[in-house]
Amino acid sequence: MKLQAVLFDLDGVITDTAKYHFTAWKQMAGRIGIEIDSDFNESLKGIERMQSLERILIHGQQEQKYSQAEKEGLAQEKNDEYVSLLANLTPEDTYPGIKELLQELQEKKVAAVIASASKNAPLILEALQLNTYFHSIVDPSGVPGKPKPDIFLKGAEQAGAKPSFCIGIEDSQAGIEAIKTAGMYAVGIGDDRILKPSGADIVYPSTEELTLQRLLAAAHMI
Repeated sequence: MKLQAVLFDLDGVITDTAKYHFTAWKQMAGRIGIEIDSDFNESLKGIERMQSLERILIHGQQEQKYSQAEKEGLAQEKNDEYVSLLANLTPEDTYPGIKELLQELQEKKVAAVIASASKNAPLILEALQLNTYFHSIVDPSGVPGKPKPDIFLKGAEQAGAKPSFCIGIEDSQAGIEAIKTAGMYAVGIGDDRILKPSGADIVYPSTEELTLQRLLAAAHMI
């Protein structure tokens, strides 16, 4: 078996925290007079916190209104609300098929790595009781955000894996682009009409279809 590591995005792949992100961003944006809806929230998928805030401020034509310190305060306000909402997470919120795939990877000694823009990944994995299945969690601090490939390259390095022997799993266009730029096999979760044009090698509508054997066959790594 050639596969050395599988790198996972978190939101939208391991579990659905997008609803909590949306609630927290909507509350913060509303306080400063900016309305965002669920369609706009789709544009924030896979994007790190400060970039998301910038998009919201541009959307509300307030990009010049705040100093850097004030922007950091707004982002922190959003994150505090988001973290409070995460208290609702339980192992039952793990997407179908994910725990079984992680168990397969562990049995085969293939490293599982979290490559997410979320700085709350350790907290989320602990709430889902999945933290013991992961070789490492890439710290997104100081790492260029997706679609830059850096977070996936760093994850491969932490696992001691060559990018060409890695599979990345993502649900966002930015994430798929990052995986491909990193030189990895890209698995999309969601709508192939959206993810295929971004470069996904294969797209599954649900994580329920993710098995190690299926991934190995698709990526020709058997």
